[in-house]
Amino acid sequence: MIIYYDGKFLPEDKASVSVFDHGFLYGDGCFEGIRAYNGRIFRLKEHIDRLYDSAKTIDIKPPMTKEEMTEAICEVLRRNKLDNAYIRPIITRGKGDLGLDPRKCPKPSVIIIAVTWGAMYGDLYEKGLKAVTVSVRRNPAECMPPNVKSLNYLNNILAKIEANYKGGDEAIFFDTNGYISEGSGDNLYIVKNGEIITPPTLNNLRGVTRLVVLEIAKSLGITVREQNLGYFDLYTADELICSGTAAEVAPIVWVDGRTIGSGKPGPVFRQLAAAFGPLTKKEGYPIHGKPKKLAVKAAGKTAVKKAVKKPVKAAEKFKSKAKKR
Repeated sequence: MIIYYDGKFLPEDKASVSVFDHGFLYGDGCFEGIRAYNGRIFRLKEHIDRLYDSAKTIDIKPPMTKEEMTEAICEVLRRNKLDNAYIRPIITRGKGDLGLDPRKCPKPSVIIIAVTWGAMYGDLYEKGLKAVTVSVRRNPAECMPPNVKSLNYLNNILAKIEANYKGGDEAIFFDTNGYISEGSGDNLYIVKNGEIITPPTLNNLRGVTRLVVLEIAKSLGITVREQNLGYFDLYTADELICSGTAAEVAPIVWVDGRTIGSGKPGPVFRQLAAAFGPLTKKEGYPIHGKPKKLAVKAAGKTAVKKAVKKPVKAAEKFKSKAKKR
């Protein structure tokens, strides 16, 4: 596996992060989860825009432009010969000391990882997931902006741990006001009387996949509403659906021991899933598009080389030198 790390394309065993990186020490940074299907990166612009918005919110200035990030992501996929993948671009505060002061971190770091990724929930897309409500509450917006995809995911992990102990495939968060927020890693939708109802994004992530799901629903003529939802709405739903970049669109048929609807994936889920799959296959930014120049480091020096369609060996040295910035 080849990983992008601060201007270098490195084998997995050489891509080492400093123990003084504040992303490692404190979860001080942000990330995105992105999918590539059939040689195209799905909703890449939206993901990169959100990544840079997250960085801006926590006062990190990315050391590369959005265009350079786009090309670096494509190059990672090309070098790993991946046309279908899960992609994880990460921006950390960078190397500092053991103190909290971000001013001690002079330069942010960028890491890009891409791995093969299939159906996250396997046969549960046909059978349906089990979910449990958890006691841990979603971080309130006044404490942690929910639309920053922070490297500090402990809130989500605690929810997942509780779900694991309770026998759930997914956790369902409530906010501090007692309303449904989201899953541990995805957005939630209730179907009632043929309508889709989803929580407002005040206390949950404005998911890129969520936007796609709502677009599909509207194109199918399904009424969509944002509304605060509670236990009553959850337990009496005709269908319950979750969505996320990794999970895609998945049905939930059991919550806290209660059967949701018929106990099987419902008709609205079927419609959404039937439209979502083909959309991901035909829409997206081409991985093997027109080559662009990308500044990379080789043997401790900065160099420039045109990205090529064929994967390049990790050990290959770049020949042309970059101009000093």
